[in-house]
Amino acid sequence: MTEKIDKLLELLTHEKHFRVRLFWEGIAVGIASGLSVGLFRYLLSASEELRPFIYNKVQQAWAMGQWQWPCLYAAAFICIAYIVAKIVEKEPMCTGSGIPQIKGILMGKMYMRWYSVLAAKIIGGVLAIGAGLSLGREGPSVQIGAAAGQGVSRSAGRTRFEERILLTAGAGAGLAAAFNAPLAGVIFGLEELQKSFSSVVLMASITASITATTVIELFFGMEPVFTVGELLPLPIAMYGILLALGLFIGVISRLFNKTLLFSLNTYDRLGLTGMRKALLPLAVAAVLGFILPEILGGGNHLVDSLIVENYSLYFLAVLFIGKFLFTMLCFGSGVPGGIFLPMLVLGAAGGAVFSKILVLLQLMPADYMPHLIVFGMAAYFAAVVKSPVTGSILIMEMTGSFSHMLPLICVSMMAYVVADLMGGKPVYDELLNRSLVFKGQHQNGKLLKDTQEKRAAVELVVDMGSAAAGRKICDISWPEKTILVDIRRGMYQLVPEDSLTLQAGDYLYILANDNEIADLESLVSQKMT
Repeated sequence: MTEKIDKLLELLTHEKHFRVRLFWEGIAVGIASGLSVGLFRYLLSASEELRPFIYNKVQQAWAMGQWQWPCLYAAAFICIAYIVAKIVEKEPMCTGSGIPQIKGILMGKMYMRWYSVLAAKIIGGVLAIGAGLSLGREGPSVQIGAAAGQGVSRSAGRTRFEERILLTAGAGAGLAAAFNAPLAGVIFGLEELQKSFSSVVLMASITASITATTVIELFFGMEPVFTVGELLPLPIAMYGILLALGLFIGVISRLFNKTLLFSLNTYDRLGLTGMRKALLPLAVAAVLGFILPEILGGGNHLVDSLIVENYSLYFLAVLFIGKFLFTMLCFGSGVPGGIFLPMLVLGAAGGAVFSKILVLLQLMPADYMPHLIVFGMAAYFAAVVKSPVTGSILIMEMTGSFSHMLPLICVSMMAYVVADLMGGKPVYDELLNRSLVFKGQHQNGKLLKDTQEKRAAVELVVDMGSAAAGRKICDISWPEKTILVDIRRGMYQLVPEDSLTLQAGDYLYILANDNEIADLESLVSQKMT
């Protein structure tokens, strides 16, 4: 115990040296994340190019009365279902998006074997998403990056305090590599994972995200993920329409969380397990490939087509409803794959429906439809994930359009407020809570004992209005095995004496059991009324 306290105090006392070390470690994490996510992206791109060829071959063979290709086609989906089910069985932490798992690890509620998750996520994700399931590569990329960060930490023999920093930096680097969006990767780590502005996390996150993006650009180029072209300047008179768009997106976004949880619960009630659970969405994908191929996969090509194609209102509605329902079916099965990109695609489709209605009613020129499609992505993300800053910056980097920050933030905040007033909660927090409550922290029947008694040093910030703000250390009900090691207030380092009154903005460095981290976060977090 004393040794761990001494190590933490040594890092805090020599903070400049610690930051320099994090700088170089961030570069190492960025390289590892960039290479891993780059491999993941390459394999997914190859599978997306292969799918149309397979559909054409099967259609031609069917028309000519040849059964070999259709039989091989069906057998391939059955094999994929079997392999994916086995991967999930061997490594349960690779299921779904991966972002809730990373949040669970940072809370001390979950444990990850980085090498196993890294391999399982890449292989399982490529098979599931490559087969056409409406899942995204971005959530898995975040987990892949986090696994790479943990791998760098374990290989270098770092403390668990430092490992948490590198894991967060790796998660941001994974997002940056998936979207070619380094700034969004940094903000995501701070806003969504860390929930605070930490100078040490910032140092590692910036270097990791920039390095990972550089590695990706060496292989895939510097083109943005979405091709939206040059967007016209938006007149002030359009801002009323933007607020209406935010209201519309905020309302429809409330269905996302509820339906997602309903899908997960329905799979559990039906008792589908193993191969049968994965086979259901794969069978639907096998049919949709010939009926509505636009909604297969993550959907980045669908966003591009919404920008350039003049679809009818009916077809836009079909795309939105079809993408929504198929995403729910796919994610509920628990196969490796995220909801990050499908969320953005649904926002784009929602923006397309809304703008098409305005154009048909002659309330808006058609020239501004691309604007509302782009803004719809940011608004939907802000409403569902509850990270409006990350959403706005992400869309700017993904589209290459940096001249529309103000309207992006206006729409995002409007959608965020509307969803909040309707009782919306952050989707990744809801998924994490469901996993912890309904599974009782069991993974395949095995209790995660590794997360109960391990000690970890954590950095927490006292929020204004929290239970700890304005109270003396001796008057606060700390978890039983918690040790308050150090306090930073601005430029000053304070001794954590019992008589010291904590203030909002204080940085606390605490040694605690993993299973106490969530209680500590609640103690210093702002109370929501």
